Order: sequence, then C-alpha cells, then structure tokens
Amino acid sequence: MDLQYTADDQAFRAEVRDFLRTNLPSRVRDQVIRAPSYVGKEDVRAWHKTLHARGWVAPNWPKQYGGTGWSITQKHIYDEEYQAANAPRLSSFGLTMVGPVIYTFGSEAQKQQHLPSILNGDLFWCQGYSEPGSGSDLASLKTRAERDGDCYVVNGQKIWTSHAHHADWIFALVRTDPKARKQQEGISFLLIDMKTPGLQVKPIVSIDGGHYLNEVFFTDVRVPVANRIGEENKGWTYAKFLLGHERTGIAGVAKSRMKIAKLKQIARQELNHGQPLWEDVSFRNRVMEIESRLLALDHTQLRLLAREAAGEKPGAEVSMLKIQGTEIEQGLNEMLIEALGYYDMPYDRDLLRADANLEPIGPEYGVGLMTEHLLRRAASIYGGSNEVQRNIIAKAVLGL
Repeated sequence: MDLQYTADDQAFRAEVRDFLRTNLPSRVRDQVIRAPSYVGKEDVRAWHKTLHARGWVAPNWPKQYGGTGWSITQKHIYDEEYQAANAPRLSSFGLTMVGPVIYTFGSEAQKQQHLPSILNGDLFWCQGYSEPGSGSDLASLKTRAERDGDCYVVNGQKIWTSHAHHADWIFALVRTDPKARKQQEGISFLLIDMKTPGLQVKPIVSIDGGHYLNEVFFTDVRVPVANRIGEENKGWTYAKFLLGHERTGIAGVAKSRMKIAKLKQIARQELNHGQPLWEDVSFRNRVMEIESRLLALDHTQLRLLAREAAGEKPGAEVSMLKIQGTEIEQGLNEMLIEALGYYDMPYDRDLLRADANLEPIGPEYGVGLMTEHLLRRAASIYGGSNEVQRNIIAKAVLGL
C-alpha cells in the first residue's frame, strides 16, 4: 500500500485542520480533553450540526445518502486531524450503526424518515442488543415481539444501553419466532420510538461515578410492523452487518495515537527517583512496544478500508481490529495511570462535574484519566467480547 501523501492530500489536511481550529469551540475541546465520554448532549448536537453544515458529518456514507465522496486517504487524514484537534466523538449509534443498516436494508419510507434526522443531528439513537444473560451470547436474547395486526407487541429488557437517557429512538433485536430451529433464525430488527408508551429507561451508574449506561424495559410496547428492517426473522443478518461497522470503529487508531503522545508528555515531566520517567528504559520500551502494535493495527485498518472501497465485504479482519484496538487502548490507559503515580486523580468524578469549583490535587494533565481508564475497561467487552472475536477468527480463518 502506498502511504505517500500527494500535494492534494496535504492541501486537504490543511483544509481540515484549519476548519477544526476555526470552528471547534475551545470550551468543548477542553471538555473533551478532560472527559471525552461525558461531553454534554447539546454540545455534541451543536458540533454535529456544524459538521453537517460543512458536509463532513458522515464520511463513510455513500455520497447519494449524504456522504462526502472522499477517498480512503482523505478519510484517514480526516480521522487523524479530528482526533488531534480533540473534537468530541459524535454519537455512533446513528451515523455508524443504524444509519448504514437503514440505507442498505431499509425501505424507501424508512430511508426518508430516518436518514435526514441522523445526518442533521436532530434525533439521537441508542442500541438495544444486550440483555441480562444475553451479552456475548446475543443470539439467546429473550425480548419478545408478538404480531398483533399491523403492530408488534414488545416485552422484555435490554441492559448496558449507552446513552438511552439521551436517545430519541432505539434499534432493537427482538425474538419474533421462539420456535425457530436455530436461535439466530427467530430474531427481527425493529426501530422503536423511545416515547412509545410502555418503554422505561433506568440509569446504571458505572464504576467511574458517571451515568453513561442504562436499562431499558419494554412492557406491551406497540411497534408498527413498518418499523421492521427487512424481513421478519432475518434480523441476525442485519445485526452482523451492523456489528462489522461497530467493531471497525472500536479500533480507535487515531485516538490511541493521541494517548501515546500524551503518555510521552507526562513521562517527560513526572519524576522517577529524581529522573524523568521517560529515562526509565523499561518504561520507554513498553511504550515503544504499544506504539509498534498500533502502527501494525493502523496498516491493517487501511488495508481493510481499501478492500471495502473495492467492493469487498469485511471479514474476520474486523474482529482483529476490535481485539487489538481495545487491548492497545486499555494498555495505554493503564500506563497513563502508572505515569501519574500518586496523582492518579481518585476524585475525577467531582472535578468533572459541570458545576465543580475544585482544584485538581495533581497536574492538570491528569484530570479525567482515571475516569477514562475505569470507563474503558468495558471496551474489550462491548461490541462482542474479545473472547468471542477470537472464536470468530478461529472459525473463519483457521477453520476450527
């Protein structure tokens, strides 16, 4: 693969960098630096609309549905500059997950109803997949949807539902044929308005003290049959398509590259036995090892993107991206905490409150790192646990 940038590529990089520098509010950028997972909904929405107005909100969508039409190289450059600018993560549930499902498998009516509001940021989505007892073994889900005329009546529970308290719609996997020969064959994919009577959201406060996750309960929730994606009992097919997009995004190459830069910055300032931590050969070698793994991951992701651009469907490589990306991220988070030593910010949850008026007990660059470390321990679980991803690779690649 030719990784040399042309003059046009460099000009595009300068254009992206200038736009981000000019349009990203410094207040939002600072909030991202402190707690990237807890940027406020309205700040995310406002930034989403800024990108939409520029035509840059959905780089990976086909141009006919509102995508940019960028090349693989341009998308890669954009991702690098976006992370380097400390711009907030947009909600992935609409843009990265259900949006591609709708424009690939949805009806024309569904496309007209949902794609514009996903693109312009008017409506937020969440994902109704995991259930108590059905996480990695998602095909065992028990939430039922029984046909009643032109509606399904949905009963059951979803859990670990990120941002359900902010969402306007939820896309959910439900069991429509409990007698199917295989569990995967009796599942359908529904689009559900969160304001529907009988739907209730309860918060889950995670170990970092934040409210990011939720339980969602369905009690006789009536969902129009017209809200079903594709065929009844074929939802597992659409779910696998969606998870391929989710796992690719979880690789987080650009984000981890930023964390490496921050780790080096901290290690050059924090002292270890009177010397900068960066002078410790053992520590430096561990950083270089992670950096080498990230470089390999970056090249793997680029090859996958190039294959997709050529019309090939993603395969087991997606699972490789998910495993390596999340393990690299968690390793970097652990090293960031180690580098901070005594200043590992045990009171992040207080410092990061919107109304907080507290001074950090250590250096400013340490604020938010413990929160990020604790929250992202789940990265190797969500989107399909890394153990399950290894099983996928063993089956698809090794034939085991």
